[in-house]
Amino acid sequence: MKAVFYEEHGSTDVLQYDEFPDPEIDDDEALVEVRAGGMNHLDVWTRKGMPSPEKLPHVQGSDAAGVVSEVGADVDRFEPGDRVVVDPGLYCGDCEFCRQGEQSLCVDYRMMGEHVRGVHGELAAVPTSNLLDLPETIDFVTAASAPLVFQTAWRMLTTRADVDQSDSVLVLGASGGVGHACVQIAANEGCEVWATASSEAKLEYARDCGADHVIDYTEREFAEVVKSETDGRGVDVVVDHVGEATWDDSLSAAARGGTVVTCGATSGISPETNIPKVFWKQLDILGSTMGTPGEMDDVMAKVFDGTFEPRVREVLPMSEAARAHEMLENREGFGSVVVVPDARYDG
Repeated sequence: MKAVFYEEHGSTDVLQYDEFPDPEIDDDEALVEVRAGGMNHLDVWTRKGMPSPEKLPHVQGSDAAGVVSEVGADVDRFEPGDRVVVDPGLYCGDCEFCRQGEQSLCVDYRMMGEHVRGVHGELAAVPTSNLLDLPETIDFVTAASAPLVFQTAWRMLTTRADVDQSDSVLVLGASGGVGHACVQIAANEGCEVWATASSEAKLEYARDCGADHVIDYTEREFAEVVKSETDGRGVDVVVDHVGEATWDDSLSAAARGGTVVTCGATSGISPETNIPKVFWKQLDILGSTMGTPGEMDDVMAKVFDGTFEPRVREVLPMSEAARAHEMLENREGFGSVVVVPDARYDG
């Protein structure tokens, strides 16, 4: 088969789309013919070696949708021809957290495409516990763009921050995959939604996703705008997956007794923290990553029924994976980037 992989870490020059050994399935796995693969900023970090996968060469990609072509001996839930979408989180199933149904806290939690071989190739071997039935009404591109970002956003807001219709929510980086999912989820919960982005076009997309207030962070300090327009109060929940560049302003934008929830740090991992700001305002700072199988089922059901609409900024052949990486790094466009095996790409 052909796959997107690299043999060493570095710039986009290390990415290859070439022949790679076909995956072999275990008894509890299915072989999936990949029809589309969703790109995430995680792919950029792993390419650079943060973190380094367990072995090289490494096939990239955490998100994919496709058709089952073969199943292992112990599989009775799926059969060849079934349309499926991949849940990229892998967990042991036996630690205290897995037994409590909190698999995203698993002591051996790993990600396809991050720690182990990913799914951006013509074929992928996937445990059937990580496959969801894909309705005929949902195309492969849309399905592939959704799992990582929507389950991450869903857990952040509905489980960790526990938002409800009385809350005001500020979403930083609303034009990205997680950002645009957070805007939709918060709006669907009935929250008053604030969103930041870097251009009028992106802000208009954020409005279309449900944002009530938008801020161009290249022109105005978002914390100052939020404080000014809320009579100094701030917002109940700040969603910050940007990190170093925005951290102090996120603490400032949160209301007294408010919450800052984070799932990433694309601008840097070691911000300075004004500790008195945290305890004087009695802020809750929450970490969150991915989701449990139940959370994945819940949010993808809302994708499948049209409650949430994954936005795709570009569909590219897998041979142009380097260009997809550049789009993510340069924050071009709104929504997710999807790659398709060259043999199935129709332009």
